[in-house]
Amino acid sequence: TLSILRREDKPVLANAGAEAWDLGDGVLGLTFKTKANSIDADVISMLHESVERAERDFEALVVANEGDHFCVGANLFMIVMAANQKQWEQIRQVIHGFQTASQRMKYARIPVVAAPYGMTLGGGLEVCLGTDAVQASAETYAGLVEVGVGVIPGGAGNMNLLWRALEGIPEGAQLNTQEYVTQVFKNIALAKVATSAVEAQQFGYFRRGDGVSFDRARQLTEAKARALGLAHAGYHPPIPRSHRLTGESGIATLEMMVDTLVAGGYATEHDGLIARKLAVVLCGGAGGAAREVTEEEVLELEAEAFISLCGEPKSIERMQHMLMNNKPLRN
Repeated sequence: TLSILRREDKPVLANAGAEAWDLGDGVLGLTFKTKANSIDADVISMLHESVERAERDFEALVVANEGDHFCVGANLFMIVMAANQKQWEQIRQVIHGFQTASQRMKYARIPVVAAPYGMTLGGGLEVCLGTDAVQASAETYAGLVEVGVGVIPGGAGNMNLLWRALEGIPEGAQLNTQEYVTQVFKNIALAKVATSAVEAQQFGYFRRGDGVSFDRARQLTEAKARALGLAHAGYHPPIPRSHRLTGESGIATLEMMVDTLVAGGYATEHDGLIARKLAVVLCGGAGGAAREVTEEEVLELEAEAFISLCGEPKSIERMQHMLMNNKPLRN
């Protein structure tokens, strides 16, 4: 379907990992070119570039990949290499690049729509979480599965999933957010994968009002229509919000839950270690209940947790096992 809609013989933008094509009617289409559409430094830089170009010369941006799966996550090889060489600054740069790309899409001056299908896992779902709307194939398997490879989401996925759960809370309402935090924590810590687009809406991965395409051949056309609908209806980017999270008491609540799972043999010690770091991120750190926590603060916590987990030998083992055997290691 991409090839049918493409307007020119060559892409508007291109690098080794991704291309952006003119899809006509003022819509720019971004497509990944990596193995299994995984996210690497080239894809991340093209996310930035395509938003910039779309803001300048187009009315909307659609992220629409080809191949069997939309995106199976980040390129682990790059992370493992850096972790083995203790190149923490390199990992920090990758995480910062991915986080800012997610934020760049979210706050772009033009609407950004993702068209996921098949496996939309880890970083693939994080890309979708950064967009204004999703036009998903009915057969989309979505989830944040990073725990299986020894880390937590590192492309603003924790913050975006939590912020989305908290979206309906009125500004300034003094609400205890523990239930919301716990729900998001379970989905990430247990790497819950939705087995359809409708289930992904129920899990909070996609919005209730997002589109579902039952015909894959029409998905891109429908995604384009959704993007133009937003563009022509006076689109303006969302206003950033801060939220009062659960802080120290929230962390303690989630840690008790983790201890029970580990003690019962449902989770390994290392699962527990990862989950405890995730708890700190989602609760806004120890002081998360004392004041409103900004998006940037949660992103900083996310980056710290991700980098520290890359220094754990068992996390590196999980990544290497996934690279070599294509299935997760429970260590």
